[in-house]
Amino acid sequence: MSPSHEPRAATLLIHCPDRSGLVGEITGFIARNGGNILDLDQHVDAEKQVFFMRVVWDIEQFDIPAEQIANRFEYELAQPLQMRWQLHFSNEVPRMALFVSRLSHCLYDILSRIQAREWQVEVPLIISNHQDLAHIAERFDIPYYHLPITPENKPEQEAAQLELLARHQVDFVVLARYMQILSPEFIARYPERIINIHHSFLPAFAGARPYHAAHARGVKIIGATSHYVTSELDAGPIIAQDVAHVSHRDAVDDLVRKGRDLEKLVLARAIWHHIKRKVLCYDNRTVVLG
Repeated sequence: MSPSHEPRAATLLIHCPDRSGLVGEITGFIARNGGNILDLDQHVDAEKQVFFMRVVWDIEQFDIPAEQIANRFEYELAQPLQMRWQLHFSNEVPRMALFVSRLSHCLYDILSRIQAREWQVEVPLIISNHQDLAHIAERFDIPYYHLPITPENKPEQEAAQLELLARHQVDFVVLARYMQILSPEFIARYPERIINIHHSFLPAFAGARPYHAAHARGVKIIGATSHYVTSELDAGPIIAQDVAHVSHRDAVDDLVRKGRDLEKLVLARAIWHHIKRKVLCYDNRTVVLG
């Protein structure tokens, strides 16, 4: 949390068993303590009977000090109503680590958005298994750590990566076309806090040349998917997806170009949802609210 100013708003993310009156209970907690609601979105999974909510409120005149809101909410509502919840404040600036390999398109897009101040996020470091993109980190004045990965040194290098993330107080990780599979032990350190991007051909067009395989089959759409990383490869909760139409007139190079444009856009959307505290994970799915 930035020490330069006090928080002006709080964001609460909640999911719990559905029951009558939940919206009233939550908004009542805010209202009776002097809070003014700025944004609210909620959803009920009717099949699983699970309630989801994201609510943002102004705490300038809130009767409960910011440092005491969590304890009060836990005691008054969360425990009695079996809620899982997160509380965030508007002056918290998330710290995002970027993992890359040799492809630069997602990295450039992310850093350009930050430089343009589209996002309120900090990038304290970039980690890569190759040296190819070090010049980009230098251009944006971000520390770049080259940690080559082999089957023999992977545990040692992942330990070094985790040490770097801890030292730089990283909140979440973005795999901006990082072409390595993370171990379950690594993933367990950042549950629902590692975001990946890949083409949407998996598993139909898996492998190193998916666009070539798709072109050979004459596909009519291509796509990209961004998701949280789990120990099951490319099967984590999906945050964002999109597609583009293609035709027989498109060569492989056209598919690659359009696919990379989609990857940049979809990954940016997923990062935006995450840093704006809009994503709730449940049963290997996401609910994106607000």
